[in-house]
This record gives sequence, structure tokens and C-alpha cells, in this order.
Amino acid sequence: MEAKKLKTNQKTLNGKVVVPGDKSISHRAVMFGSIASGVTTIEHFLPGEDCLSTISCFKNLGVDIERDGTKVTVYGNGLSGLKEPNAVLDVGNSGTTIRLLMGILSGQPFHSVLIGDDSIAKRPMTRVTLPLAQMGARISGRNKAEFTPLSLSGGDLKAIEYKLPVASAQVKSAILLAGLQADGVTTVIEPEKTRDHTERMIQMFGGEVKTDGNRVSVCGGQQLAGTHVRVPGDISSAAFFLVAGAIVPNGSIELTNVGLNPTRTGIIDVLKQMGANMVIEEEQTEATEPIGTIKIQSSTLKGTVISGDLIPRLIDEIPVIALLATQAEGKTVIKDAAELKVKETNRIDTVVNELRKLGANIEATPDGMVIHGNNSTLKGGTVSSHGDHRIGMMLAVAALISDGDVYLENSDAVAVSYPNFFDDLHSLF
Repeated sequence: MEAKKLKTNQKTLNGKVVVPGDKSISHRAVMFGSIASGVTTIEHFLPGEDCLSTISCFKNLGVDIERDGTKVTVYGNGLSGLKEPNAVLDVGNSGTTIRLLMGILSGQPFHSVLIGDDSIAKRPMTRVTLPLAQMGARISGRNKAEFTPLSLSGGDLKAIEYKLPVASAQVKSAILLAGLQADGVTTVIEPEKTRDHTERMIQMFGGEVKTDGNRVSVCGGQQLAGTHVRVPGDISSAAFFLVAGAIVPNGSIELTNVGLNPTRTGIIDVLKQMGANMVIEEEQTEATEPIGTIKIQSSTLKGTVISGDLIPRLIDEIPVIALLATQAEGKTVIKDAAELKVKETNRIDTVVNELRKLGANIEATPDGMVIHGNNSTLKGGTVSSHGDHRIGMMLAVAALISDGDVYLENSDAVAVSYPNFFDDLHSLF
């Protein structure tokens, strides 16, 4: 595909954006609707490629699912209603799909094979397969079930207490989904608090989950019931507009219906730390998820340190936070973020290399990066998303403050989480 020429040297950004539905919640709404009894209706669903992979997998498991744009109807038959798939389950580029799906399949008395694209084939799976195997699932695959393709036979699970070696909402969710089908009480202990959409959704579908500090427990044998889910706007998608609003001169952007789950608002904390001119209003709860409107204007920013328990609350936003830091006065240090190495790309190296092409003063560290801000215009160049949607969107925002033409290779990767991103960005010019 020909490299996409991006808008550069933008003098102002003004307007309102309604960001698409939250990717994490869209995935989970389809999954829980599929294992619940009765009809689940989902509004403001994200029709990105990742979430469509989830729908495809559950259709192959015998679930009747209808989609009309951003409205999805799932006709669930309960956990016992899933059927052995006739074909391999292809998760595409979606790490959420494969990891959470393994948790569900671990309790099912049939055989499944899971594959994904080239990126998924490089992403570590033993962090999920090891605890699921402890519960009784039989999983095999390349390099002792480290990589896809993965073969899984489930059923007859026993509850476990499991301490996560890394803070990962995907691993936690996989174990909890298996725990709903296990004999006894399954407990996950997190090193740091991660996004809690799975816990909230268990309750939304009529189940019970107990949270005590960093301990999360579910009892096996629970029955879930179909419900109505309105998906909030994705704060990870909103992050690109928040950064654009802060770093482009003379700008003012309003983002409505944004999810403000406290396990996801690390980007807001960082913007506040760095001195962004930002207001949050109209906070309310949509089902069990808090939402609100965020207004941001061009800002004078200062460097900061981002580390510790803040990292899991903004892990997907670090690429665009690195860009934000290039426009701050002073040094910004991001650490404790080694998890970035096993995302769609090695996001530490990819962010550093691509921003350097545009003239940023940034260096990689073993668990993060150091950005030397100078509040100056970047330069033109040819950059690549490397097939990573968040890298692609970050570079499109970087181009807005670049002096010289910027061309983005593999721009189609953005459709994974935000199919209309470029249109929404252009609407602010």
C-alpha cells in the first residue's frame, strides 16, 4: 500500500469529536453476551477489526450474533450452549480475543484450535496458558504453548489462587472467565491494579465477583443473564485527540461520552501532571462504567516521571504520551513499562525509532524511554506504523506539528481500533 501523506504544520484544531466505543468493553460485551442466557443488545459497539474478530470466533462457536453498524445483538445460550467449532478460530490481530477466549474455552468439553496474524504469532501466551493448565485445561502449541497456533481441550476445571507475575488485565480476565466454570472459588492476585472491565461486566450480567484490594475472586457455577450494554467512548482513542489538543497551537477540542473508568484514566493524570489546560465535566455512570466530557486546549507543558502503579492505567497510551513529552519543557522519564515490548510491536523500540525520524530527542531504556522535550516543531520524514494501530495514530498526531511533509506507511493498521480516525481528525482542521 502506498504511504499516506499526513497533514502537517497545523496552525489550530477546533471542534467536537465523539470517539468510537471502547475496544476492551466491546470485546467483553460480545463475550459475556455469548456465554449468558438470553438476548444481549450492545450499543456504540466498536466495529474495528479486533472486535469483529471476536464476533467471528463466537459465531464459529455456535452463537447467533447480528450486527447493524454499531449495534450488536447476541443470542446467548449460556456457558453450556457453546459448540465445538468446525474450523480454526482466527483472532486476527487481537490479543484480547485470544487470551480471554482461552479462558472461556478452558471450561468447555471440546477441542479448539486458535490462530492469529503474524503479530499474534510473536506474542507470549504462556502467561495465560500456564494458569489455565493449572486449572485443568489441556493446551499445546509452539514452544510449549508459548506461541500460536494453540490447541486447547477444556472441561472439568478446578479453582486456583494465582498471583500474576505481571500486571495484565487480559491474563486476569482469562483466569476469571475460566473461574466462572471451575469447581470452587478462583482468586487472582494482581501486582498492581489493572483495568476492571471484566469484573464490572460479570456484575452487569448478574454474576458475583469479590474484590479485596488487589485480590479478585469468582465462584464457579454461576449463571449469567443477557442484558443491555451501552459502550462508552474509548479513552485510549480519545488520548490521541487529548494530546493533539494540548500540543497544536490555538486549539480547543471537546470529547463527549468518554469512558472514565479509574483503572483507565492514567492519561488524564499525566496530562494534569504536565500542566495541560483541561476540564472534565458531565460525569455520570453508563451502566456500570463512568463517562464524561473532556475539554482540552493548547497548553504549556512540563516534563514528568511516569512509573509504578500508574503504568497499567495508561499502558496503551504510552506511544502518544511519548509524543506529548517531546513538546514539554524538560525531561520526561517513562519506566516500569517493559510490558510494551510484547504489544502489537515492541512499542519501546518502535516509538523511539519512529519519533527519531521526525527529529525527536528520545532514547530507549530497558523498561521504558527518556524524552528530552524542547517544545519545538518536529521535521518531516517517512514513518511507519509497523502494523500497530496506536503507533499509526500517534504518528498522524505528530505530523500535525511537523515542519515538512510526513508520509505514513501501513496506515491501514489504524482500522484495528479506530476505522474513522483520519476523518475525525480532519474534521478539526
